[in-house]
Amino acid sequence: MADKVLTANRLGDGIAVWLDANGQWTERLQDAFVARHAEAVEALESAGRSAFASNIVLDVNVIDVEEKNGQLRPLRLRERIRAEGPTIAYADGHGFANPEFIAA
Repeated sequence: MADKVLTANRLGDGIAVWLDANGQWTERLQDAFVARHAEAVEALESAGRSAFASNIVLDVNVIDVEEKNGQLRPLRLRERIRAEGPTIAYADGHGFANPEFIAA
């Protein structure tokens, strides 16, 4: 089984968030609680349902991650974009693309 984390979007502002080990929503993937067995995944799913029902978050998903060079990295590109930002620059003066996001 791949390692998993719980992600969602905060209802108030739509920002991508991840559930940490204290049951709090964090904006940093690196602070997320990592589930490494089925019981932990079930606990994440339950916490997600509760937060959704309480109108704290929406679009709740358990996603696959890997640890690479000591850092958590989502396996799917969609989730890497949610965690790290766009793969291309928006416009002059608004940041830059990080080629690591699209590397497999």
